[in-house]
Amino acid sequence: MVALKLQKRLAASVLKCGKRKIWLDPNEVNQIVMANSRQNIRKLVKDGFVIKKPEIIHSRARVVERNAAKAKGRHTGTGKRRGTRNARLPFKVLWIRRMRVLRRLLHKYRDSKKIDKHIYHQLYMQSKGNKFKTKRVLMETIHQMKAEKNKEDALAEQAAARKAKARAQREKREANKAKKADAPAKK
Repeated sequence: MVALKLQKRLAASVLKCGKRKIWLDPNEVNQIVMANSRQNIRKLVKDGFVIKKPEIIHSRARVVERNAAKAKGRHTGTGKRRGTRNARLPFKVLWIRRMRVLRRLLHKYRDSKKIDKHIYHQLYMQSKGNKFKTKRVLMETIHQMKAEKNKEDALAEQAAARKAKARAQREKREANKAKKADAPAKK
């Protein structure tokens, strides 16, 4: 067997790959041995006596299949877990997610004028203080606060109307008294 080290090295250089990826036709050894330049190697490549081997396939089919199963919740039982619960999904990450959800809702409500800046600030600080476990709880609280505020406003309006009415009656009574007091004086 003739050593074809030179030819393999030149072929690797010409085909821009490693020497392990070069295939030299064992039936055409005599012709390959004669090739001692890159130009000769190019001719052999053109003739099909020197070939660049295909990439070795490293299939991810099994990995993809397993990940799809994991997405459904398979292979994640207690026997498959190595880290603590906090290591697998940190409390801090959960906290950050919850804060972002609540704060986004508060921003949205404030911008659309559903809540004023005072209620916004109050609820912002309460959410920071861990008062609201979910977005639903926060929304319920907002609706309760709005209902209370509307009730207070309605009561204040009624009280103001009552006061205005009482004032009008008082003024009318005083005017009548004054008229009565003036009438005998005219006679």
